[in-house]
Amino acid sequence: MNDTKFFECVRSRPRLYGIDGSYHGAVMFLVGFDEARSGGLMRGFTEWLVVRKGERSSFGWQALVLDEALPDVESWGWSKLNKATSKQEQGAVELLLSLLVEFLAVRDDVIALARMYSQYYSLHSRAGGSGEE
Repeated sequence: MNDTKFFECVRSRPRLYGIDGSYHGAVMFLVGFDEARSGGLMRGFTEWLVVRKGERSSFGWQALVLDEALPDVESWGWSKLNKATSKQEQGAVELLLSLLVEFLAVRDDVIALARMYSQYYSLHSRAGGSGEE
């Protein structure tokens, strides 16, 4: 089973994989899975999210997903969870897993991945950065 098929299963039945609806729990599951893969699962996910949003960010994927999932919750990054309802948090988990599956299609397509990194570099270059962060 490849990563995309596996995470489609996780997305459809998260509790079966120990994801209880908490965002922190889902992130820890993904971080653990990523560590088991020597960083190969999530490599490029942050950059893909930045390109998708179209603006530079110093946040990691964990906070970028929260910002997208909870746009009406006033705060930044992880602190949004302090003001979110359990239903909003569960929605953030669902979005995280959906975005991961969408990203894996890009990660597994060498041309799409190269295009994404090129866009990421351009985004940072246009904003006055050197592109080497």
